[in-house]
Amino acid sequence: MPFDPAVDIDRLPVEPGCYLMRAADDEIIYVGKAASLRARVRQYFGSTSDTRFFVGLLDRFLDRIEVIITATEKEALILENELIKRHQPRFNVELKDDKSFLHLRIDESMEWPRIDVVRRPRKDGARYFGPYHSASKIRQTLKLVERYFQLRNCDDLTFKNRSRPCLQYQIKRCPAPCVLAVDRAAYQQQVQAVTLFLQGRHGELAAELERRMWAAAEALDYEGAARFRDQIRAVQGSLEPQQMVGAREVDQDVYGLYREGGFLQVALLQIRRGRMVGSRAFTFEQQGVPDAELLSTIVNLYYSGGAEVPDEVILGVPLEGDAALVERLTELRGRRVALRVPQRGPGRKLLELADRNAEHGFFQARQSEAVRDGGLVRLKNRLRLANLPYRIECFDISLFQGDSAVASRVVFEGGVPRRDRYRHYKIRTVEGTDDFAMMREVLTRRLRRGLEEGDLPDLIVVDGGKGQLGVAVAVFQDLGVEGVDVVGLAKSRVLAGDRPDDAAPERSSERVFVPGLREPFVLKPHTDEYFLLTHLRDEAHRFAITFHRKTRTTKAFTGELDQIPGVGPARKKSLLLAFGSMTRLRRASIDEIAAVDGIGERLAQSIHAALHA
Repeated sequence: MPFDPAVDIDRLPVEPGCYLMRAADDEIIYVGKAASLRARVRQYFGSTSDTRFFVGLLDRFLDRIEVIITATEKEALILENELIKRHQPRFNVELKDDKSFLHLRIDESMEWPRIDVVRRPRKDGARYFGPYHSASKIRQTLKLVERYFQLRNCDDLTFKNRSRPCLQYQIKRCPAPCVLAVDRAAYQQQVQAVTLFLQGRHGELAAELERRMWAAAEALDYEGAARFRDQIRAVQGSLEPQQMVGAREVDQDVYGLYREGGFLQVALLQIRRGRMVGSRAFTFEQQGVPDAELLSTIVNLYYSGGAEVPDEVILGVPLEGDAALVERLTELRGRRVALRVPQRGPGRKLLELADRNAEHGFFQARQSEAVRDGGLVRLKNRLRLANLPYRIECFDISLFQGDSAVASRVVFEGGVPRRDRYRHYKIRTVEGTDDFAMMREVLTRRLRRGLEEGDLPDLIVVDGGKGQLGVAVAVFQDLGVEGVDVVGLAKSRVLAGDRPDDAAPERSSERVFVPGLREPFVLKPHTDEYFLLTHLRDEAHRFAITFHRKTRTTKAFTGELDQIPGVGPARKKSLLLAFGSMTRLRRASIDEIAAVDGIGERLAQSIHAALHA
């Protein structure tokens, strides 16, 4: 029976908990929390001031409301977070880039502490640093730490079972405490230095390193002094000029918000010890949720997902149930967290800065969306396509001197690359340099599978002119493909004509060949459709070239090693991962080769001798 407010609301409990709104098909369409479930649900039906987007749709969608009673409001807050993540209701706020963030971990209680990468911090007594929102950033940090501070990064099992130093020792990035006598006090000093560095206490670290440098110089330990000098330069070089935005040396997260109707943008500014160190942005559509409820949910989801909890969270509006949120954040951090709504002073200025960031991000997101959508419409009209090309696939062939031919497929959806849908193809049936036959093989494999699975794009772009387009059209006819557009994109070419010797060659515009038309369409530079197609083609070319180089390298690497007795597939893989190319392997010493897992000293001598025969 559909939910009847006049009868069913009075049956709800007055205790704290979560309520789940379900549709007739049992789909959960909204999850909320409340200090009093009955009072909170009554607000949806007893007031005309609630202007949230989905409230006006409850008569159409709502079938029933389920409740889960909790002991405290804080438990309701935690439960709401889990329910939203599990069910992803259509009318709830969702952090679209929510993920498990990367952290660096150092356990100082270990005999020889190591630095490693983890997804989620645990309450195990170790120090965690982060979160790092990109793998490239964490790799840069690890590279700097390994190069200048030389902490081990191997796992405990490898550390306990080594009998000789590994390659990290050979390249002077680890002192090899696993097998060599290392000064424990000096190693612990390096651990403390890394801790200061990862905490962002660069001034304190630089001062301490400078003190150690002069002490080493006075003790005539010039090699040690030089090492401290290099560490100081590394620390100073890692710093970027940053504007001091606050006089208080506390960690703060500042949430700014800008909205127009149901479209809104939230900007998060990360302030660490008075300096802005980063920002995040969250975009929402069709959200009529009030500002206070929106920010409460975002803060809960963001920090429960593994993000670092600061000393203070600064917001522009007071939150309902902020005591429970403060208790939750304090529990996650392990220390007291303050929730502030400043009306004046430095905190208010930070809020205004965050709001300006949110406003800028809002219009930038709307502009980018309009450019992409407008480019797709103009591309459809310009090339006289049957479909709006929301999903486009581009194919490119790559080979070098007729060897190791491969193909690539890249996918754009809504004008944006979908890299998770990119694919490589190894050419199976064509020998030599027949580009047309290779394109026929790849398109046949792709379209045949697409017909079987019902997964076809709106537009297929082949890299090339009339010849490649003719092959694609023939494949379409052979397989009976209908409802998919296909075009050929030809690169610009050098135009003939007299010109001075020192003048740059004049080139034609990009040309698009369309079935049934003799002359190609010429794309005007600096237009949205020009940018979209050339970006697509360049991405396909890059993806194909990268895979082709990898294929050639692997083939050359394994082919030469096949001639060496005792080197099987597993050892070839280990050598390839360790050195990457035959050139680097030839330059390696016997000790460096022997340091690779699975390669002993005797086999290393055989490999070295075979490569230098």
